[in-house]
Amino acid sequence: MKTMPLVAGALLLAAPAAVAQTAAPLNFEQAVYVTCREAHAMNVDARRSLAVFLANHAARYRGVAIPDGDHGTHLALLVRGGCTLAPDAYLFTVIDRAIIAEKDKLPKR
Repeated sequence: MKTMPLVAGALLLAAPAAVAQTAAPLNFEQAVYVTCREAHAMNVDARRSLAVFLANHAARYRGVAIPDGDHGTHLALLVRGGCTLAPDAYLFTVIDRAIIAEKDKLPKR
């Protein structure tokens, strides 16, 4: 099963850019504190890899897999909406809460 390209794609429009960053954090302890605004300021590849990394971590913890297709699209829209409403929220929190909201509809690991 492929991982989370749709959630990563949703971040392209998540929030206005504040400070340009070019690279994703190297470990979870750094990645967990990236805000939606900071993620949006990253280049596309860094933002996508960060979103996939965080989504896979949250999905593993919640015991689900991130699907492609309609459910993945719905998760992406939830993340984009969460980041639009709260650009200073931590991206990990937004992704994790989207997964929690859709947990019953997601395939189990």
